[in-house]
Amino acid sequence: MNEPDLNLLIALDVLLAEGSVAGAARRLGLSASAMSRTLSRLRDTTGDPLLVRAGRNMALTPYAEEIRERTQNAAFEARAILRPSTNLLNLATLERSFTLRTNAGFIEIFGAALITAVASVAPLVQLRFMSKPEKTAKYLREGLIDLEVGVLGDMGPEIRLTALYRDKFVGVVRKGHPLELESEITPAMYAAFGHVVVSRHGRGTGPVDALLAELNLARKIAALVPGFPAALAVAQASELVALVPATFLLNQPGLNGNSGEARLYVFDLPVKTKDITISLMWHPRSEADPAHRWLRQLVLSVCREKVPG
Repeated sequence: MNEPDLNLLIALDVLLAEGSVAGAARRLGLSASAMSRTLSRLRDTTGDPLLVRAGRNMALTPYAEEIRERTQNAAFEARAILRPSTNLLNLATLERSFTLRTNAGFIEIFGAALITAVASVAPLVQLRFMSKPEKTAKYLREGLIDLEVGVLGDMGPEIRLTALYRDKFVGVVRKGHPLELESEITPAMYAAFGHVVVSRHGRGTGPVDALLAELNLARKIAALVPGFPAALAVAQASELVALVPATFLLNQPGLNGNSGEARLYVFDLPVKTKDITISLMWHPRSEADPAHRWLRQLVLSVCREKVPG
């Protein structure tokens, strides 16, 4: 019985992840014709077309869809086995790049502290931060990232996670705003002002609006912006009320114990919203990797140092 060519495993993994010959060729540093020949060999070996023409693009066959995750896991294990032994992890000489998928707020709050913590013990390690425009487990499943940070959502039952910290939304207005003068901000007072809301997809309403509706109140959404820095900038220069996570204010001057002159006034919302759990997520293929485990623990330590409890 002829043994299969295990060199084809890595090519199969990349082809199934990219879903195109051209994309796989770019990732593997091969010419398109060489990648096409590799695909032909894979078709002969598996007895399945794997990729078929679908209009101007290529699509995975049902068999290719079925084996995609198994192929990813097998390729990861093969790479791990063929790396130098890391049973005794030497952080001082560890050369590795880790990719973290997070939103911009996490980078602004924790990025500098995390980079500094990594550099202090593992100077040859590189952190790559990837933006997170939507919730999806694709990047973890396909091995495109090492860690994801955010609210769990529908990531699938296989994804591993640990809670980093709990967060909540608070109201923010400029210093000297009429709401700052109130000893107690009622729902009616809160709803009476215009609001600037963060929305990446153009949806302006959320849990706060549902709670206000129960009191026959409604916010006037005067502006939608794509991120929390923009919301704070608008609130600081206007009469509008911003809604932001409390942790996002950790680096704001004069707030939460930071030095500098405060330019914003922060208050608890007059309606009770649920706290948010921010989690660190990874794929089970990385569970036992010593370097990956070290980075997970470091992220947890940095977050809990800045957001105790």
